[in-house]
Amino acid sequence: MIEVQQERKQVPAVPRRLGPGIALGAAAGPVVFTLAWLVLGFISRGYTAWGVYVPYSPIHQGVSGLGLGETALYMNAAFIVNGLLTLAGIAAIFAGIPELGRTARRACIAMLALPAIGSIVDGIFTLESFWLHNLGFALVLSTAAGFPVVGFMLRRLPAWRRLATGLIAAGPLTLLLAVVFFMTFTPTVAGANTGIAGITERLLILEIQAWYVALAWTFTRRADR
Repeated sequence: MIEVQQERKQVPAVPRRLGPGIALGAAAGPVVFTLAWLVLGFISRGYTAWGVYVPYSPIHQGVSGLGLGETALYMNAAFIVNGLLTLAGIAAIFAGIPELGRTARRACIAMLALPAIGSIVDGIFTLESFWLHNLGFALVLSTAAGFPVVGFMLRRLPAWRRLATGLIAAGPLTLLLAVVFFMTFTPTVAGANTGIAGITERLLILEIQAWYVALAWTFTRRADR
């Protein structure tokens, strides 16, 4: 019991004056990523995948299509920047919550780092690297389990209880949105210009990234007090 109390009183790994600034990476990454697919979605005229030219539509097609063609450099950079900023932000946030305990902090960082790593993977391996790109997307979808796990850990802290409750509810919501996306998605080049998979995927992405922004906002508010 004494060891646990001492562990929780440890000084955060990130200096107090730097923590909130770095933590904002968890919000900056999603903002950069969202702006990228919003703008590039209107710019892209299409791309060639597996030897077939596909006109691009934000309604029919997912964000990954922007990682090919004339928008490839910018979208893939946004994938990677999003991942790196989010990784830094999550590490700073949980390093700044020493009362959570070392083991719990590490578990939270690990769970929330998986989607950030997935974003980096998707930026390196485009849609044409089918299996690796989908591995990155699978890491993003790990939030369906990761959010509730982090939520249950944070619920032990009164100051984080409201956000923690939201994270617990976010797990089933993320799963539901993922199911809706896969129901509207046609996994063929020929089906790329049908359906509303572009809309359902963007709703899924926005929902997931909104919780990272909420984490960063909650942490910086507490740090300013």
